[in-house]
Amino acid sequence: MNTSPDSLDPDEAYTRLAPVFSEIAGRRRAYLEAVEGLIVGEMGSVRSLLDIGSGDGSRARRIARGADLTLLEPSPAMGEGLRLRAEGLNQVQGPFDAITCLWNVLGHVFPASARVEVLRQCGRLMGPQGRLFIDVNHRYNIAHYGLLPTVPRLLKDLVHPSETNGDVLVRWNVCSTMGHVFTHREFGSMCRAAGLRIDKRFVVDYETGRVRGFSCLGNLFYVAGVRPG
Repeated sequence: MNTSPDSLDPDEAYTRLAPVFSEIAGRRRAYLEAVEGLIVGEMGSVRSLLDIGSGDGSRARRIARGADLTLLEPSPAMGEGLRLRAEGLNQVQGPFDAITCLWNVLGHVFPASARVEVLRQCGRLMGPQGRLFIDVNHRYNIAHYGLLPTVPRLLKDLVHPSETNGDVLVRWNVCSTMGHVFTHREFGSMCRAAGLRIDKRFVVDYETGRVRGFSCLGNLFYVAGVRPG
């Protein structure tokens, strides 16, 4: 992982963010609510839901709609839940009808092999018809990052492919931490390695929340299940 001298561990960063988390979420309300709507539409009725990286828990409670809810949130300043990072899923027992991992939580897991293990654990924790709902920041999101920053990313992936190409410094006013932004091909490869299948993919505009037809116009939201046999 690339590092920066002013970046914090994700747990510490989100502890710093806790007092202003609702304000930050408010700036992305259109996107966050659009993803929530997609989940509710795809999920149907479930009895149990696991949310990974819950923050203050408000999104998961809206999505769960009364289902038995288990929250994973390592920062005690953020809210209730099991004090576990995504990397600690091996300590959780299922099964769950649905698992959510939202707003690029997977992008705070390093290295790439650990991200695959998180997805593998999600597969272990899903019931027979269980599904994973996950959105990730898209490395080629021209609509958000702009053309000039995005084209060099694409060229770098073509000329010097590396699992660290998507490592970025995530900055907020109060702190910064390391994150990872994904490509569709990369996420698909991780799912195959983890024994998952991608059932659906949506491209969601990070500014407006609109579902777009071209992958370069938004972030990537997936519905995934366990690959047979």
